[in-house]
Amino acid sequence: MTIRWPIPRAVTMAEGGVQEPFARAARQREAERLGMLIFLASEVMLFGGIFAAALALRLEHPAGYVDAAHHLKLWLGTANTGVLLTSSLCAALAVQAARNGQARWAACALWGAVALGTVFLAIKGVEYAGEYREGLMPGMATTHFEGRTQQLFMNLYFIGTGLHAVHVTFGLALLAAAALNRGARQDRHAMLIGNVALYWHLVDVIWVFLYPTLYLAGVR
Repeated sequence: MTIRWPIPRAVTMAEGGVQEPFARAARQREAERLGMLIFLASEVMLFGGIFAAALALRLEHPAGYVDAAHHLKLWLGTANTGVLLTSSLCAALAVQAARNGQARWAACALWGAVALGTVFLAIKGVEYAGEYREGLMPGMATTHFEGRTQQLFMNLYFIGTGLHAVHVTFGLALLAAAALNRGARQDRHAMLIGNVALYWHLVDVIWVFLYPTLYLAGVR
């Protein structure tokens, strides 16, 4: 039994036949991929502002930035980096399997990525809980830190990682939906998974930049 879940238009178009105003499937696929790339570019711009703010804060107040970074749990951030990189590998394997017509293996790889993404969120939840107990959350850190720089760092940390967690959650929904939608032709199925994998890879790349910007800043 094939279950169909709602997916954004840039992804779902890959499942059906040629749609208006396209006359050829190849042209439609090009448009779908371009639409996905434009969407991903907008996501890069969104997080780019956070990275720019972090860079400016570190250049202006390097000592306070490093002191604030010491409050983060480096081992949890490192563990989550490994988890996300492995999930990205699973997504890549799913794309390859779909292109080879191995729908079952593609679904298994996608579910592997979903499982690892869920582990990532669980670890982040544990980390947030610890930071709440330590009084590092926004609004609580005003009495925990002496300098304004450290408060700004923690605000950037929670904004950046919180926004990323939202994107991870959305990505998990897309991965699960792609794993459950196996009724399309091979080329359409491969295109669907390819678009979802592109989004998931971007989510992973964003974390790869968040990790050194926030966690490794406290390493001496």
